[in-house]
Amino acid sequence: MAVNGGRRLSPQEIADTLRERIRVGDLRAGDRLPTQAELAEEFGVERGVVRQALRALQEDGLLNVSKGSPPRIAEAPVTQGGPQPTMVGLAPRLTEAFSSPYVRIDAACLTAETLLVALSEPFRLIYGGRIQPESIDVRILLPSRDINLAFPVPMEAPDDDNPVHQRWLGMRNALGRVLRDNLLSLRAVHGIDVKVRFRALPFTPPVKLYLLNRSEALIAYYMVARREEATEAGILDMYDVLGTESLLFSFETSAGERDAAFVAQSQKWFDALWEATTTDLTLS
Repeated sequence: MAVNGGRRLSPQEIADTLRERIRVGDLRAGDRLPTQAELAEEFGVERGVVRQALRALQEDGLLNVSKGSPPRIAEAPVTQGGPQPTMVGLAPRLTEAFSSPYVRIDAACLTAETLLVALSEPFRLIYGGRIQPESIDVRILLPSRDINLAFPVPMEAPDDDNPVHQRWLGMRNALGRVLRDNLLSLRAVHGIDVKVRFRALPFTPPVKLYLLNRSEALIAYYMVARREEATEAGILDMYDVLGTESLLFSFETSAGERDAAFVAQSQKWFDALWEATTTDLTLS
C-alpha cells in the first residue's frame, strides 16, 4: 500500500513503524524479523535504507543480532511515560481510535505526511481483519497555496518563483491525494462508509493538532530549524520544520476536568475554522 505519495520512506519512519508493531505485539520477543529483502519490498525502499532502520532498532535495544543468524525481537524495554516524538506517538493513538465503530479524525497541519504514515498501522489491521469500523470521517485543514508561508521559507528572499514554496506545495498535494485515495479504498474493498474532506487555511499553523473521536486532542509544536535539501535544481537552503520529531502531547476527556476542557476547546476551535475562515482546497 502506498503511504508516501511517491516519496521514499526514511530509515527513521521505517524504524518507527516496526517499533509500533513491537509495541502492539504483532512482533513479539523472540520472533524472527522479516528479512531485509522482505522489508525492502514491503516499504518500497532499497536494502540500505532497511539496514539503517534495523541499526536504529538495534541501538534502541529492540533487536538481538548475532552473526550468522537473522535478527530477533528482544525483550521489550521498560518505557517511560510522557510525550513522544510525533511519528512515534501518533500511530498507537490512531490505532486505538480506529478500534471504535465510528471513527472521527480532525487534523490541522502543514502537510499530511505524519498522519499518512501513522495511518499505515490501522490500515494494516483493517486489511488483516483485526478491526472493522463501520464509518470513518476525516477532515483535514492545510495551508492555502496562495498565502506566504511562515515556514518553510528560503534563507534568502526568493524570486517570483519560490522553489521552497513549490516544494511544499507539491508535497501537500501529493501526500493529500494518497491519503484520500488510501482512505477511500477502504470503502471500495471493505464496504466502510468513508468521508474525506480538505479545507484551506488562510495562515500557517504554528502547531499540528489531531482530534480523535471528539475524545482526545493531540498537539505538537512545529520546531523551526535551518536545513539544506538537495534537489534537481540545486541545494535549497531554508528554514523548515521538524514535524515528525516534535513532541506530541495528549489530552483525553477521561483524564479529568482540565483535559476534558482542552479537548472541548480544541474541537470548538477546529470547527470554527472549518466553518468560518477556510476555503475550498484542490489537491493539484
